[in-house]
Amino acid sequence: MDSSVTAPLYRDITDFAHDMPSWVQHLAEIWTELGLLVFGVLFITGWWRARRADERALALAVLAPLATAFGYVVSEVLKSVVDEDRPCRTVVGAAASLVPCPPTGDWSFPSNHSAIAGAAAVALAIARPRLAWLTAPLALLMAFSRVFVGVHYPHDVAVGLLLGAAVSAAVVAVLYRPARSLARAVRDSGAPVAALVSGPGTAPGQGRGTATAGRSRRRHGGARRRR
Repeated sequence: MDSSVTAPLYRDITDFAHDMPSWVQHLAEIWTELGLLVFGVLFITGWWRARRADERALALAVLAPLATAFGYVVSEVLKSVVDEDRPCRTVVGAAASLVPCPPTGDWSFPSNHSAIAGAAAVALAIARPRLAWLTAPLALLMAFSRVFVGVHYPHDVAVGLLLGAAVSAAVVAVLYRPARSLARAVRDSGAPVAALVSGPGTAPGQGRGTATAGRSRRRHGGARRRR
């Protein structure tokens, strides 16, 4: 008999899953395996958009997938330490999982999918705050789907979300300044590859270089008037 305090909730959710229409179950199976790709698309579009923005936006866009990777690594390390077996093998009386139960050794706590989703949601929201309305629900849906299909306890996904979010926020806070300095250096290098990766920066009239040029023109204009 499983002694986890969230085992009863796990049974309720998996029973609920089996009461759903088959098309809902199939969508959950697809989402729980491929849903993280949505965050990958958001990383790429965020980086592409930041290529025409300032160094701050570019640094945060590049840090988003890096912070998410850190969230996954910390989750995986904790998973190897705790060694919690999957509920689809240990919870007596629970409905069968909708997807194959992971083998022994692929431990349950915390949920890596949830940690990645939580980390990505926070990193993307820091880079583009308006995305929070999208990334937060996506992360919650990913976490719920892991219990819905029967491969995680509720506490696995809750801790995974919080852990990923915390690690992601910490990584962005620590690496933001060096990442911004690096983004500026790459753009100033003028190398073709650098231009491809970092983009042209802010549009004319908005960038640091334009402001500097404007100040230079004003100084020269004043000098001419004095002569």
